[in-house]
Amino acid sequence: MNISDKTYIVIVRCEIVAESCSGYFCEKSFHERSGGFAAYPQDRAYRTLYITCGGCCGKALQRKLSHLARRIGQREQIGKEQIVVQLSTCITRDNHHGPPCPHLDSIKTLVRRLDIDLREDTRISPKAEERRQSGEYSDSGGGRE
Repeated sequence: MNISDKTYIVIVRCEIVAESCSGYFCEKSFHERSGGFAAYPQDRAYRTLYITCGGCCGKALQRKLSHLARRIGQREQIGKEQIVVQLSTCITRDNHHGPPCPHLDSIKTLVRRLDIDLREDTRISPKAEERRQSGEYSDSGGGRE
């Protein structure tokens, strides 16, 4: 996947976390091209869409992405190859919101079945990284130790 070929980024947030988190730090990371967005060129404009997974088990994400791909293809001639899905850190890593999503592998499979490129992580919190290094947080999918 070549990031410079992408024009549309779909940032997927956890439905449960979105009830209490505004997504400010994810948006800030995108704007600064830091954390999971570090590979995106700073001088390039991208269209972005922030959506949630739809709730556990994340299966609604496939319907949302199918709808987006169909509509944006019909109305703006933007193909799937120009779209990238960026899973937010609240889904991919253990952090103060909770452990990594227990449905992460299934969510990745759903996105890949749609033939849309996938990337992981948005904001990488220094505090959470410190806790991962100390063993307080685990990214094994098993939650906190």
